Amino acid sequence: MAQSQSSAQRRPQTKVLALSGGVGGAKLALGLARTLPADDLHVLVNTADDFQHLGLHISPDIDTLLYTLSDQANAMQGWGLAGETFHALDALGRLGGDTWFRLGDKDLATHLLRSSALAQGLTLSEVTRTLVQRMGIQSHVHPMSDDAVRTIVHTGTGALPFQHYFVREQCGPAVAGFEFEGIKRARPNAEVLGLLAAPGVACIVICPSNPYVSIDPILQVPGLWHALRDCAAPVLLVSPIVAGMAIKGPAAKMMAELGVPVTAAAVAEHYCSRYPGLVDYFLIDETDGKLAADIARLPLEVAVTSTVMKTLQDKQALAQFVLKLAQER
Repeated sequence: MAQSQSSAQRRPQTKVLALSGGVGGAKLALGLARTLPADDLHVLVNTADDFQHLGLHISPDIDTLLYTLSDQANAMQGWGLAGETFHALDALGRLGGDTWFRLGDKDLATHLLRSSALAQGLTLSEVTRTLVQRMGIQSHVHPMSDDAVRTIVHTGTGALPFQHYFVREQCGPAVAGFEFEGIKRARPNAEVLGLLAAPGVACIVICPSNPYVSIDPILQVPGLWHALRDCAAPVLLVSPIVAGMAIKGPAAKMMAELGVPVTAAAVAEHYCSRYPGLVDYFLIDETDGKLAADIARLPLEVAVTSTVMKTLQDKQALAQFVLKLAQER
């Protein structure tokens, strides 16, 4: 028995767990998937953006990741499917239906399959596993919880469900705060908890995603961020803010409206104050190198590299830098 335990301890740690939400998260997840051996990447995805629309269960962050990892994503916009058409939505509009959320014809197939399976009693994890297999994805994709959590954006004109704020209102209203309905009752993904408790995790990567509406919902599922912190693997976080701007999405606008400096340093402070001891390495872009000394005063280490991912080569280069940094710890 002792010999078996010793062998287990010597077994190389190869698995990587990435936390992802939105386009930025999917980009780095793709870089990791193309860099790591098949089957070694696990991605834990925000599902607080999920909502019911036209009788369908929509999981925007999961679908962005699935389409990206299966090479089906619309490269120009980062979300949705390449070569998409909107005949069904156009017909719905002519009938006076609700068309503010642009569901493409091919995209509808994903939502129909998911909604049908959930209605039959399958969990979101089970349905996602089916979609992963049928899209030919070799990585593992996990919803943060099988229980419903929904982001509510508080604005100067009232509270809005996230997709109403993000898509219907195009992020127009000024943000005053966020609420995650159902978060206290939500149970963390059991497979991910098992992964964190077992040997073999090389590192945990928090992808460059919006800290407030993409990563906070994941980390605030009860018990999850503590499990991440207590895992022996180092946690590396890539800043979603570069040179005072968000590469994609409303993170910079939200920070400014909340009275938070729109800087990578402010992102680092958010994680250190809200989740003490979680992050080991904070990665910033070369354009923010001047902030490194200030960030290094926080209880984490800072690393500087190119974090802007415009090409597949960029995505893989960042993934390789992250993995090398984890190995050197």
